[in-house]
Amino acid sequence: MLWYKSWLDTRWRFLIGLGVLLVAACGIVFQYPALKNILPTIGAANVPDGPLTRAIEEAVQVARTYRGFVWRQWFDQNFSYLGTFFAALLGSGSPFSGSGRGVLFTLALPVPRSRWLGARAATGLAQLFAFAMIPSVAIALLSPLIGEHFGVGDAVAHAACVFVVSSVFFSLALLLSTVFGDLWRPFLLTCLAAVGLSLGELALPDGYGFFAAMAAESYFRGGALPWTGLSISAALTAALLYAAAANVARRDF
Repeated sequence: MLWYKSWLDTRWRFLIGLGVLLVAACGIVFQYPALKNILPTIGAANVPDGPLTRAIEEAVQVARTYRGFVWRQWFDQNFSYLGTFFAALLGSGSPFSGSGRGVLFTLALPVPRSRWLGARAATGLAQLFAFAMIPSVAIALLSPLIGEHFGVGDAVAHAACVFVVSSVFFSLALLLSTVFGDLWRPFLLTCLAAVGLSLGELALPDGYGFFAAMAAESYFRGGALPWTGLSISAALTAALLYAAAANVARRDF
């Protein structure tokens, strides 16, 4: 019953989010044939030399191969933003029934509060895992239709990085949902935290930070997963979920 209720509470957010991600992933694949002949001609030759010019040239150079194009457009950019957005949306909203008498009825059932929260967290993480894996694997499966190849193993590795890091934002939204009874405040506060982190990472060296671990540039360039970033993300997710459980246990509803 707990799993089913958690599914009912989040099913439309999940289904709509999965649909959006699949459409975006398919768009990445099918726009490449139109761009692959244009990319070699793109450059920043008429722009004064500087950090921006070098960044543009490096981005274009990476995107000239199909694997580089998919990584840059999907895992490094679109998927990082969309994954964070939908992770925050999935985690937002009270783990208990609506409001008023619905909350009292839910809490009166012979089930510990920790189990309610555990079911809610497990359902959300399973949905987030599907968000990460299904569109990424779809890219690998659709690539032969345009005469290109993107390895399923690479897709799974990148999707795993997206899942682990985006779980931090899911857990933060879930924690905030034990403080606020509505959907939108936890969602907006989590999004603001994500924006703040992304801006703060601009001051860090390349390859450091949550979003750098999510993009997994080290795997793209050298085949090495960003274990440090993934380990920190997993530990932070566990800490946030523990804080959410502790908050629910002591909260006076």
